[in-house]
Amino acid sequence: MGFIMFGIALDIKAQDFKYIIQYPKAVISGLVSQWILLPIITLILVYILQPSPTLALGMILIASCPGGNISNYAVHLSKANVALSVVLTMISTLFCVFSTPGIFYLLKALLPDMDSQYLDFEISFGAMVWVIIQLIIFPLFLGLLFQKLLPKVTQSIKGIVGKVSFIIFIGFVVFAVVGNLKNLINYVHIVFFIVFIHNALALIIGYYWAKKIVHLPENDCRSISLETGIQNSGLALIIVFNFFDGNGGMALIAAWWSIWHILSALTASIYWRSKKHT
Repeated sequence: MGFIMFGIALDIKAQDFKYIIQYPKAVISGLVSQWILLPIITLILVYILQPSPTLALGMILIASCPGGNISNYAVHLSKANVALSVVLTMISTLFCVFSTPGIFYLLKALLPDMDSQYLDFEISFGAMVWVIIQLIIFPLFLGLLFQKLLPKVTQSIKGIVGKVSFIIFIGFVVFAVVGNLKNLINYVHIVFFIVFIHNALALIIGYYWAKKIVHLPENDCRSISLETGIQNSGLALIIVFNFFDGNGGMALIAAWWSIWHILSALTASIYWRSKKHT
């Protein structure tokens, strides 16, 4: 993931971040999409689909997690606003210490036919900051430093790094499928359509909220869509196994989401990459 972020940084310009500072509307809109719209849509979907309580808990846990780091590469691949994507990922991840438990507890209280017992869990703020530094900040800084100090080297390696990053991205899909193949074969029929609909709605809501309601540029709309649709399912799995005793339904939702959101993000990115901005 760090290597992919390094490759992305080779294409980022300083003015991209200046744009974010000058026009914070895009950042605020992205956070609203992640922290408010996605949880609301998730709760509505639970009431419509009426899955088992454990699957419903998995759905709201996914909606409570921050954006996944893979979103940054997906945004880069779709020729959207990478700087906005990076900023949204960093903010949502740093604040997930508060937002993930808070959103989860609120949604859990509103679920139909759920018992009132809350299961407490904590997320280490220090550990989360260190993850951000390793996976995003350091590779990003290194890539920008390359651009500044070694422009000729940057130009010569950008193409190779981009191709290797794409191979790594595809590798995420392959290893995710292979690593969960047995469970997928046995249980995918239970969670496939739930995750498919949930993820599709996240992508659609993120895009049209930014496009039709907030009236942001196409680049920003694509970034917000992918940031809303790609959630940190790895964190969700960690929470499931550390605080919910590996609850089967919750783990299935998180595990299948971790595979499906890569596939959907790749599909959306390639589609957008081939389209002119409107």
